[in-house]
Amino acid sequence: MSGELRYITFKTAVGWVGILASARGLLATTLPRPSDEEAHRRLGERLKQAGRAPYQFADLVERLRAYFRGEKVTFADELDLSGATSFQREVWQITRLIPYGETETYLRVAERMGRPGAMRVVGQALAKNPLPIIIPCHRVVASNGKPGGFSGGVEMKRFLLCMEVQADKGK
Repeated sequence: MSGELRYITFKTAVGWVGILASARGLLATTLPRPSDEEAHRRLGERLKQAGRAPYQFADLVERLRAYFRGEKVTFADELDLSGATSFQREVWQITRLIPYGETETYLRVAERMGRPGAMRVVGQALAKNPLPIIIPCHRVVASNGKPGGFSGGVEMKRFLLCMEVQADKGK
């Protein structure tokens, strides 16, 4: 199976990031971690079946490095969401449409799905997002303007939102 799954870990301005992909697309990314070992660990058990592919991800690595330097970057990469439910895929697809430097509420995401009462379930789907930054779940906030939950912690969510707003304003 190592022929199918590929990965890389690399250093950015704010920490180590990992990427895991199949032949179909990206499977997982990590938020910045304090060490290479921690980025490896965060990629999960599938990493044991993956081969290291430092050159396969060169463009994505450079875009992620630029993103974490505070530059406005887009991520239109192919994703492999085959392990997700159809509800999760719909939530994540809508979340990918949130523009850089902007936010949406859990309620608004649920409304876009035609399910205004599904705010909590939207939050649960976002909590299972395997591709933070690529699927920018950090851009979804509570209706009261508070950050809400985030797999990387509230401080990381605030950091990412602040970084995007500053980059979008041209610093």
